[in-house]
Amino acid sequence: MILLINHQTNKQNLSNDQLIQWEKELEENGFITDENKLLLTIRHQSNPILLSKMLTVAALTRLNRNMQDSLASAWLTKALTLYPENEKARSYFIQYDWKKKKDILDVLTFPAIRETDNRTAKKKVAEQYIQICQRFLAEADDQLEDLTEKKNLAKTVGNKQLHKQYMDLVELLAASIEVSANLLKAAEEYEESIKGVFHTATYYDELKLHLSTLEDIKNDWQKQFIDEENDQTTSENALDQLNEMIGMDVVKKRVNDFYQFLKYQKNRKELGFQIKDELSLNMVLTGNPGTGKTTIARLLAKIYHELEVLPRPEVIETDRSQLVGAFVGQTEENVRAVVERAIGGVLFIDEAYSLKREGQTGNDYGQTAVDTLVSLMTGNEYGGKFAVILAGYPEEMRIFLDANPGLRSRFPQSNLIHLPNYSNEELIEIAEKIALENDYILTEEAKTEINYRLEQERVDDTFGNARSVRNIVLDAIFKKGSDYPIPNDDILKYSFLDKADFEVEKNDLRESPVEKLERLIGLTDLKAELEMLVSFVKMQQFRKNNGLPTVPIQLHSVFTGNPGTGKTTVAKIYAELLRECGMLKRGHLIVASRADFVAGYVGQTAGKTKKKIREALGGVLFIDEAYSLLSPTAGDFGKEVVDTLVDEMTKHNENLVVVLAGYPNEMDQLLESNPGLRSRFKKFFLFPDYSAEELLDIIESYVESFQYNLTDQAKSLLKQKMKDSSFRGNGRFATNLADEMFQAQAMRLMGEGGEEDILEQAIHIESEDVDIAFNKMAL
Repeated sequence: MILLINHQTNKQNLSNDQLIQWEKELEENGFITDENKLLLTIRHQSNPILLSKMLTVAALTRLNRNMQDSLASAWLTKALTLYPENEKARSYFIQYDWKKKKDILDVLTFPAIRETDNRTAKKKVAEQYIQICQRFLAEADDQLEDLTEKKNLAKTVGNKQLHKQYMDLVELLAASIEVSANLLKAAEEYEESIKGVFHTATYYDELKLHLSTLEDIKNDWQKQFIDEENDQTTSENALDQLNEMIGMDVVKKRVNDFYQFLKYQKNRKELGFQIKDELSLNMVLTGNPGTGKTTIARLLAKIYHELEVLPRPEVIETDRSQLVGAFVGQTEENVRAVVERAIGGVLFIDEAYSLKREGQTGNDYGQTAVDTLVSLMTGNEYGGKFAVILAGYPEEMRIFLDANPGLRSRFPQSNLIHLPNYSNEELIEIAEKIALENDYILTEEAKTEINYRLEQERVDDTFGNARSVRNIVLDAIFKKGSDYPIPNDDILKYSFLDKADFEVEKNDLRESPVEKLERLIGLTDLKAELEMLVSFVKMQQFRKNNGLPTVPIQLHSVFTGNPGTGKTTVAKIYAELLRECGMLKRGHLIVASRADFVAGYVGQTAGKTKKKIREALGGVLFIDEAYSLLSPTAGDFGKEVVDTLVDEMTKHNENLVVVLAGYPNEMDQLLESNPGLRSRFKKFFLFPDYSAEELLDIIESYVESFQYNLTDQAKSLLKQKMKDSSFRGNGRFATNLADEMFQAQAMRLMGEGGEEDILEQAIHIESEDVDIAFNKMAL
């Protein structure tokens, strides 16, 4: 017991010493350098006085960075609840608490009163006046008492300016209470006069007088907050807003240069210089989803307006669905209507390349939309009166503009801005900002888990960047609220997002890929090779995670063997194995053949191939009968597929695994067709034909999966027939043979009698069923 008491005393002394250091650092610097250590100590502190003081230090650190930090305000409130004598918390708390009183007098909003109204209308208005005054007066005394207490506290701590602020509010609130009480009395008398026989204008005039006085008080009340709001909401110029955004250094430099040039041109105009050729305001913004294209478009509109280049800062956002019509003439009307709305501002077209679709038919008016837009941009009616900003994926935007010379000429190369993907570090900063906007703090463990989640989602161009991280944080907030019963008095539980809040629940009920591989019949040597490769991959991952050099991993593979020997099945397991050991992020399998790559026209094959590769990113692309990509026919585009495949494999590196499958000899010919292809495939897996015993095992496993079973006589006959027959054994033959046995059994039993007599026999496959099925397969 004594040892325990001594331990607790020592621990408290350490906390006291640390608190003194933090308070000193806060006083000298205005913030705590190691804020994470402070927050961690707070989470494990049980002494209410120490906890109150630590919360105060943490809150003031945040308030010194951001005066509007509502989380800090909540912590100060908690600090006072834990230890009401915490003078530092009280003195700082009252500095910001008065701002919450802004809307107290809003309830004193009265309907119009007219002497010319009929008796019923007057009575109704009088009743509303009475209700409003009573509602206000019921709460006003408590508010006045609270303001008075804080006024006195402000005087105690020697803050003269704050004391005057509270004193002014107290006086105004007291005056509003007095006038509201008089108004209530006047309203009651007015209502009584309406009920009576004699009604004079005296009561009406008295009401109007009190209303006027109350309105003056409300105006004076609002003036107490106007200067403060102006200080807080003084709108930053668009350039400052851009520069405060996370990341995008290259974009900031480009827009800053653009801004300075426009400002320079504006100054020259003011000095009387002639400017014949104005700089084009039309922009092309390229980047993947969530990189800030829409935000940059809005900031550019503000910049144009601030520099008086355009009269309005508004952005009209549109897309294909709003522009392209369904019949002749509708598209032109749609485009004109949108342009008219954008006059004086900016027209923003997201995914602009969708206006002109590949292989567009005569019934698609996308090109009409483009032509109409170009015409309006250059015509006398609207030309120069609005700016156009196009946005979308980089490659698609390049192809789109190159295919539309009229449009390309309106967008100088210098006005093309590419927004790169955010780095994980930048996205975690964005996550912290999103969490803070929702009054949460991310723990260090939570940031590590977010980093892992981002790595898993960063697979292809559809990665949502800032959108993805926003969804991750909002999902964590939802999970925290739905999974954890939180005691109402524990404010810290409401303040932090931990690692557990970001973890994705895993379904452990699924069969592991290792178990799936072991369960496959036959393929003994191949299983051993795969297990060795996976072990090698895991070891390299281990070395990488521990800072050791790694050996390059060759995962692209060639599966050779006859049809039906399990190549596709093993490819699926291979993808799952690579995902399990962390090499692939999705671990899915995309099965493709020549038809998925080769197009019928020049220039389409590469695009078609890239599209299929994009589907497979993060997983395995399995190309069956891969040698069919090459054709001796003149003008065939199969070679273009191979060349594109080699380029894309290099580009995506470990984010894509390609498996080529087919007959051994033909596969050699394919690999020899392109030196780059041969160099990328170092792993060869041979799939031998199944033996008779293995085929029998496959058949047994297959029939058992449908709750059938082979009788002993059926097994013997089946084994004998397989030995006596000469055929290439494969799994497809086995399952087809089993299907034929099911049908033979059904024909035999259903022809014998009623259903009630065959229940016991329905699960058995007899030798005669085997005989019929085998003879049929042999035909």
